Amino acid sequence: MGKIIFLCILFYVELYASEKQSEKDELQSKCLECHNKNQIPNELIYKRYLVKYSTKNAMTQAIMKYLKDPKKENSVMPPPFFLKFPMQRTLDINDTILEQNTRDFLDTFDMKKKLILP
Repeated sequence: MGKIIFLCILFYVELYASEKQSEKDELQSKCLECHNKNQIPNELIYKRYLVKYSTKNAMTQAIMKYLKDPKKENSVMPPPFFLKFPMQRTLDINDTILEQNTRDFLDTFDMKKKLILP
């Protein structure tokens, strides 16, 4: 009986890990590939959203608002930023997928993960 439970837990963990990896791959292919190609400073964007909104939920909502209606007024970036980098095009994507990709973006550039405590 213990072996069956162990195998079920192992299967669940493997399934969860592969699901998380596929979400990261989706973020890479849909978002970060273009950001990298245009040399957009992702960490700078993350920091500006963090300073202005401070919580992940507020940051997620603000980024989603910008991605649904990409205007300079909806962005935290200063107007000169858009002289150097292209304006995001309107995304025709499901809100659930957009929210998941936004959360993955925030997790990827999360400042807390970069802190090293002794």
